[in-house]
Amino acid sequence: MAQTDAGPARYMQGIAVPASSVNPTEFFARTRRKLQTESSKNFAGLGQQDVFQLKKSDIIAGLFIRFVGSVTSTPGTGTVATTARWPYDLIRAARFTANGQANLINVSGLKLKVRDFMAKGDLTDRGIAQSIAGQTVTQGTLSQASESWGVGSRATAIAGGTYDLDLEWFVPVAEDQVDLAGSIFAQTSSTDLTLTLDWATAAELFTLTGNATAGVTGQVQIIALRYSVPLGADGQIVVPDLSIFHSLIQTRHSGDLGTGENEVKLIGQGSGKTLLRVFSQLWNGTPAAPVPVHEGNFGRMAWRYGSNETPDELHDGQILRFLNERYYNVDIGRVHGFWSHEFAVENAFRDVLDMGTTSELRQVISIDPSLALSNAALEVVQETIFAAGQGS
Repeated sequence: MAQTDAGPARYMQGIAVPASSVNPTEFFARTRRKLQTESSKNFAGLGQQDVFQLKKSDIIAGLFIRFVGSVTSTPGTGTVATTARWPYDLIRAARFTANGQANLINVSGLKLKVRDFMAKGDLTDRGIAQSIAGQTVTQGTLSQASESWGVGSRATAIAGGTYDLDLEWFVPVAEDQVDLAGSIFAQTSSTDLTLTLDWATAAELFTLTGNATAGVTGQVQIIALRYSVPLGADGQIVVPDLSIFHSLIQTRHSGDLGTGENEVKLIGQGSGKTLLRVFSQLWNGTPAAPVPVHEGNFGRMAWRYGSNETPDELHDGQILRFLNERYYNVDIGRVHGFWSHEFAVENAFRDVLDMGTTSELRQVISIDPSLALSNAALEVVQETIFAAGQGS
């Protein structure tokens, strides 16, 4: 359908749109899914930034990011190794902004990978072999068979050479890819949609000694998942429910973590926001690596609100890891050290948290005294939905 701004204006998601009718049933009967390549270009380089302005058409539900290229190791008189950030945190931060809502999504590449598995229970990495710390791992890598890491994660003494690299991530603009809750109406000249990719530095991805060097070259492809905006019987456009935005925000806590019980407050609490899940990693050591989730590293794990209300309280990290694997069909705690307090995967209508009524939300994280903390940092992602501006 051609873009048009004709007709009385109505405000949805903070922008003026043509006269429209919200009719999800008719919309899904008439719309068509589209997969369109928005951009394909050489990436800016390690430590640099690429910015993509998205086309003003249709309804945007998600964005696929593909990086295809190579990684080159040149040991010289030294050695080349990869850190635990390799390969998925090649994207240091993926930031999506829509219509004045700054950074609806602002997370690293590894967080995008794990969230994809969390949202799709039929997606699995079981049986897909990757090399991590010199071992062949077939569960918990968050990898797909179509991907190529080039070299392993936490690999040491990487031989000189050039290795093929093929990675993909999904940016979930819509919270739900079935009812399209949180998708963005893009078919108006008022729309402003931007995806910004901040690339990791060489020091974040590689450990080099002597005169060794390592580099990455390649192309970035952005593929938009869109749905056409159909016309109804009355000649007006028909749209699904566009009453909410979907947000995925990463924060980092460091300097105040210790062994024993830690309470970490969730940011951005307030009325109108609903928490779907909160997932975390504890990074530790030099170079930093995520701490595996099991009873030897983590004691009591819980979430709490108010003065001392603690609805979910688990004896140790192994129990939470077990529950997460049941929820997601992936062992997210084994390799990348994720754990998640999940409120949406089984029955979102029943279980999600109103951040306006459950005040002072915080995680309880008990770190075992046997774990020697050094430069420890907690990386936390909150996934929420919140009301979008509407009116006329």
